[in-house]
Amino acid sequence: MRLGLEEEVFITQPARPNLQSLYYLTRLFWRNPGFFLSHSDSNFARGKDLKVGLMGPVEISTPTVDGPAEVVAALAELRRELAAAVGGEGLLVAAGHLLDMDAPTLTAGLHLHLSGLTDAERTYNNLAHFLPLFALAAASSPARRGEYFGPSYRLYASYALGPLRPGDPYYRFQDLIFSLRLGTIEVRLLDPVADLERLKELVAAIVAVAACTRPYTWDPVTYRRLRREAATAGLTPGLATLWTELQDVYPLKRRLVEQPAALAIWASYQNKGLVPTYTALDSLYRDGSFSVKEAPPTSYNPLKAAAGLAGYYVVRLPYKLAKVRKEWSRCGSGS
Repeated sequence: MRLGLEEEVFITQPARPNLQSLYYLTRLFWRNPGFFLSHSDSNFARGKDLKVGLMGPVEISTPTVDGPAEVVAALAELRRELAAAVGGEGLLVAAGHLLDMDAPTLTAGLHLHLSGLTDAERTYNNLAHFLPLFALAAASSPARRGEYFGPSYRLYASYALGPLRPGDPYYRFQDLIFSLRLGTIEVRLLDPVADLERLKELVAAIVAVAACTRPYTWDPVTYRRLRREAATAGLTPGLATLWTELQDVYPLKRRLVEQPAALAIWASYQNKGLVPTYTALDSLYRDGSFSVKEAPPTSYNPLKAAAGLAGYYVVRLPYKLAKVRKEWSRCGSGS
């Protein structure tokens, strides 16, 4: 089985992202243009969310590799390159949604691609069966407008996600799809996971379920219920039953679903505040330790933002347009 990871992360300065994120993408891109043309991206707000800011998360993606350990190692290397491009000017916040916002189009996700499958339909159904549990293990977006929501406001509200559509696994904006452009099964509902040890466990569990020859089934009613519980409530009896069932396939540690990262993020926010929590997430992303540190000074520079627009966004625009055309032409008008 071949794997690839796409990770979205906010670059805040220090509480919100701004167009200077494109400047850091420019630095990253020109280190290796041949690679980062297709392995980096930028995201922006849409509709009413433009009132709170234009810039969304930036994206890095690994090449396709064999095995869970290899794909997480590839992501760790890309994180080091992104951190070097940002330097000490911004905070790398790997969370599904910024804590003081209510902006469903300003969310960040983690997408896992699986290919080289022996029975893609069985793999899709097996993943769908356990998917709400995996969403809970990855949950990192506990707040909306500074108030506690549940483990994942992104899972609940993001415009780019949605419960599975029976009979339509190609529709793009749902939790799990067949990606026609890449020829993979794409797990889309995961929040970013800053802690690499947690991510290793989660990817290993997903791969074990994907490779399992025992067929599992799912139904849309149960799926919707468990998905909603994962987003709003945490480890409910229904999700605990799913965890017990998973142990026959992979021994995922119970603490990963009892204590998703969202709880630590929320506790930090309550006790230490917004920017200190973002500095702790930055430390976790760069060094593996969730510890508060001094925040970088606010340093928005419109010249750097302009350089980012010219040096990254405009340079990649032809590639991005071709990619969008390819996706929409293959998915049809409804996808």
